[in-house]
Formats: sequence, structure tokens, C-alpha cells
Amino acid sequence: MSTAPTPNRGEIWFVDFDPPVGAEMAKVRPAVVINEDHIGRLPLRLVVPITDWKPGFAGFVWFVPLAADATNGLTKNSGADAFQIKSVSLRRFVRLLGKLPDAQVDEIAAAIKICVGAT
Repeated sequence: MSTAPTPNRGEIWFVDFDPPVGAEMAKVRPAVVINEDHIGRLPLRLVVPITDWKPGFAGFVWFVPLAADATNGLTKNSGADAFQIKSVSLRRFVRLLGKLPDAQVDEIAAAIKICVGAT
């Protein structure tokens, strides 16, 4: 019997988002774990899905650009879509890709703050 992974804040994992409903992100795709490691008691993590970067995203305050590099494990320039933050089961985590620097994780958290109108 395999044990569920233990994703931590700032890590990028392949996450299985299927099945989607409506305009939700779908398929297995990278996502960054955004919750504080000590928050929550259920086998869940808050994640922000990552998608291919498109120049038009630069005008959206909820998209955080992520340049591909060996540390984060991304193979192409991408963007974290803070508007699509989700709480997902640990069973949806497929494989660890890499880790973001704390400053980028903070940028994503700030984008979420904008999305929810927090000051």
C-alpha cells in the first residue's frame, strides 16, 4: 500500500485536476502548493495551477510569471493563475517537479490576496 505524498509550500507538483467542471483547469498539470505547511488538518493542500505563459497574461494581476529553470522543474515559461486557487486531495498529487523561491511564492500569495479583495 502506497502512502500519500506530503507536498510543502512552494513546491511544484504535477496534479491531476480531472474531472473539471465548466471553465476549471483540467488534466494533469503543474501546480504550486501555496498553503502554509502547518495550516489545515485534512489531507488537502491549497494549490495554484500553472499554465503556459502567453503575452496577454502580463496585463492580469492574478497571473504570476514563472520562468522555466532546473530548480522549479518547469520546461517552458509559465504562469501561476491565482484566480484558480483550489483545495485538492493529497491523492491528486502525481509527481514533484521542483520548488519556487520564497519571493515568487509570496508574489503568488499577493495575487491571491488581490483576487479575494484582502487588504
